[in-house]
Amino acid sequence: MKKTLIIGALLICHTGASAGVPRRYDVTGSIAGSDAGGWDYARVDPGSHRLYVARTSTVSVFDTASEKEVGTIGTIAHGHAVVPLPAGRLLVTSGDDASVRFLSTKDGREVGRLRVGAKPDAAILSDDGRTAFIMNADAGSVSMIDVASTRQIRTIIVKPALEYAALATNGTLFVNDEDANEMEVVDVRRGRVGKPVAMPGCEAPSGLAFDRKTNRLIAACANGRAAIVDAKTRSIVDYVETGRGPDAVILDAARRLAFVPCGKDGVLDILSLDGPKVRRTGRVKTAAGARTGALDPDTGAIYLPTASMSPSPTPNGRPVPQPGTFRVLVVKPLGERS
Repeated sequence: MKKTLIIGALLICHTGASAGVPRRYDVTGSIAGSDAGGWDYARVDPGSHRLYVARTSTVSVFDTASEKEVGTIGTIAHGHAVVPLPAGRLLVTSGDDASVRFLSTKDGREVGRLRVGAKPDAAILSDDGRTAFIMNADAGSVSMIDVASTRQIRTIIVKPALEYAALATNGTLFVNDEDANEMEVVDVRRGRVGKPVAMPGCEAPSGLAFDRKTNRLIAACANGRAAIVDAKTRSIVDYVETGRGPDAVILDAARRLAFVPCGKDGVLDILSLDGPKVRRTGRVKTAAGARTGALDPDTGAIYLPTASMSPSPTPNGRPVPQPGTFRVLVVKPLGERS
């Protein structure tokens, strides 16, 4: 990830709410975090008021009620995704050692570990919370895991460069393919791979979300647009202009909105899901590097990790976070602050 911090000025943006009443969002502050290298996906567990952020070597934990970091847990070999599970557990993908680790949220103790394909990256849960789907980017496979028994059910070979995924109601898994500029289609019930969705004009698709009400997928493209895909016809129906450098699409189904954090331009674009077309109805100035994030569905707050980056990148060209600068920007809808 490319992460260069620009302190986000407070900015109010207007957007459409589900009832047609304008809803406004702004950056209400930031939460300082520990130095733990880079970061990737984040997730909120609203029941415990905890925000989890996958870091290079651990998981950062924040209390969303007090807006403070409460510590780090676990030991990870380049964490990518973190998913809260029942019974006080977390599922974390560990990219450098091709493993999925299960951690106790109470003390960070590792309570399980599974070997999966090379470079496990994104991870999502089935609607019933029983099955996890792990996107192994370098292996080009999807690992299906029974989270109760921490047992691997099936591995489906797809194609390399898999990014984020979304599961439709009929058991179809849609997965963005960053290198092929397409969306892979997987029947997880039968373990079969179907014809991919061609995405011309969408470069390096990464973030993805599925809106069940309209049966549409929203895919974030690196080149400043979001591709809108009809899940039934499996075809692109529209493009929406966004900022550049996104790595996530954050769906707020209750408020009928989707958020695209764009790390290169340092903006959070807000898309309205209601109506015949997906429309961009707002933009919040955030910070360069803020390209992933998480939603608290109870409050509507969005949490965006970022940091200042060293002017001297690593030999492979990746920027390095400057010590003492990691933080989580907090974006809230006005009138719904906790």
